[in-house]
Amino acid sequence: MKRIIGYISFILLLNWSGNLTAQQLPIFSQYILNGFMINPSMAGHDGYTSFNTTARQQWLGFKDAPQTYSASWQTRLLQRSHRIVNNPVRKNNMVLRSTKGRVGLGAYIINDVNANVARTGFSLHYAYHIIMNNQQLSFGLAAKAFQYRIYKESLSFGESGDPVMDGDFNPVAYSPDADVGIQFRGFDYFVGFSVSNLLQTSVLIGANELPDFKTFRHYWLMGGYRFSLSDDLELEPSTLLKTTENWNPQGDFSIKLYYSDLYWGGFSYRTNKSIIAIVGVRVEGLYFGYSFDWALSEIGHFNYGSHEITLSVKLGSNVRRYRWLNRY
Repeated sequence: MKRIIGYISFILLLNWSGNLTAQQLPIFSQYILNGFMINPSMAGHDGYTSFNTTARQQWLGFKDAPQTYSASWQTRLLQRSHRIVNNPVRKNNMVLRSTKGRVGLGAYIINDVNANVARTGFSLHYAYHIIMNNQQLSFGLAAKAFQYRIYKESLSFGESGDPVMDGDFNPVAYSPDADVGIQFRGFDYFVGFSVSNLLQTSVLIGANELPDFKTFRHYWLMGGYRFSLSDDLELEPSTLLKTTENWNPQGDFSIKLYYSDLYWGGFSYRTNKSIIAIVGVRVEGLYFGYSFDWALSEIGHFNYGSHEITLSVKLGSNVRRYRWLNRY
């Protein structure tokens, strides 16, 4: 019994982030390109319709090392010309201006594989954006559901008769949950706060369900500022701070240099003692990003680092966008 509890605890409660913390959610090194997966208020924040795919291989060279794959979509319901509504008082139709572009929508699917445990799920996002002069205040809410699966056939134990594994073992559990977030953004800066796993739902798995296993709330604080160095160069320091409900803080501190908004590169330091190198290029509406994580701790001597590739496509017409959003 203790062996299976210890095994599931290690996988579900310690290692979803790819490092030995109590984080349960995957962490992307290129979180700027994947921001709305952390904060639902970022859905449609830039006015474009975006498609994003990310593949992350943790600790290359380790057998059964964590792997994360995701695909996402987001859009903004921008300005339309007119819409016709029925006027019951005057018994005729009248023409009104349609949406003012305040609503953002998004969705993502994700598959997280860690040794003999997999987590697969999807999330649906709604965001409401309020434009105030040259700034934007955004609120977001996400509903999500995940499937947790243990591959029993791949497990082996030094003792038999485990009451969780024996009998009518259920290797699959489902966990619905919700996220909420807020963000304030201007031409050159942004700051946002979000909470994931708001409901802290239980993960009931095994022959004798283990009710003590549940998803922890995760708190995220993200911000950055972009400095103009010249007509072509911009420098952007940014920070991502995160912790769980049981207080296990971690931080990413990054700095990136942009050239003509076509090329970028930079470095991040993660407080679990990791250094991250980031590079990227944009060709029209196609964005490609690559990051390499190197652990400074002892584990870094036994693998070839962690690799992450992100590919994004942004579609949209400037005619339908608010003037200050043209910055993107």
